[in-house]
Amino acid sequence: MWERILTYEIQPEDAGRTVAEYLRSRGFSRHLLIRLKTMPDGITLDGVPVLPSHRFFFDRVKSLLTIRLREEEASEHIAPVPLPLTIVYEDEDLLVLDKPPDMPIHPSMGNYENTLANALAYYYEQQERPFIFRCINRLDRDTSGLLIVAKNAYSSVVLSAQMKERHIHREYLAVVQGLAPERGTIDAPIGRQPGSVIARCVDPVSGEPAITHYTRVAASPDGTYSLMRIHLDTGRTHQIRVHMGHIGHPLPGDFLYCPDYRHFGRQPLHSHRLSFTHPVTGEEMTFTSPLPEDCHPDWFML
Repeated sequence: MWERILTYEIQPEDAGRTVAEYLRSRGFSRHLLIRLKTMPDGITLDGVPVLPSHRFFFDRVKSLLTIRLREEEASEHIAPVPLPLTIVYEDEDLLVLDKPPDMPIHPSMGNYENTLANALAYYYEQQERPFIFRCINRLDRDTSGLLIVAKNAYSSVVLSAQMKERHIHREYLAVVQGLAPERGTIDAPIGRQPGSVIARCVDPVSGEPAITHYTRVAASPDGTYSLMRIHLDTGRTHQIRVHMGHIGHPLPGDFLYCPDYRHFGRQPLHSHRLSFTHPVTGEEMTFTSPLPEDCHPDWFML
């Protein structure tokens, strides 16, 4: 069993509020509150178990609300495998990882023991703690770079809400074919490509909204390739790959959309920068990762 304890000082101005109202204001979801309700001491006030419906009142200056997040069961069907795992940052609530290329995020058909989830399961096993996979921002198999993994149910809820509300800022580096415009915004809905369960395409009729902003950082002397800095307002499947191809500048080495392997063995796409608010401390956090050597042309310097 593993336990994460969170404590909050309840102030006189909180008098009249219920525990549920207070915790919801701090990002606790209804589902998480229901889970805590079923635990004998999941929620305590000054050491006494209380229900989410308990209402604060005061005959003292302040009280201490304690939350115990316990995990006993692990994610099923994820085998622990000793694979490379680059940890950029870790604390009690989250991990920031630098994913290598050619590593799927989670197990799927044909990928049962070669994924980031397998590597994390092994890492957790070495610490003798249950592993539940809570990846916040997912990357395609051949996309490298930074991603966030929540280590408990509360941090997962808060970070997922930040992701949904577009408060997690993601910046990518990509090499594309041709001399791309200096900067621009692509606002084009993305949907499934007819006849494919994997590929996506711009679909103005039934696609989901998708917005990509890009800036050209450098270009090869002959204009064959451009290095782009890209950030997203949305997070559709294959969004960068589809959008850059839509404006005539696909990513080379992309087996789905531009299988040109003359200079790149995989799509040269890298999650370069992540900025977000820590789910517990409220600290503003920013992490960067340099472009890997396999998609680092010799005609530019960052």
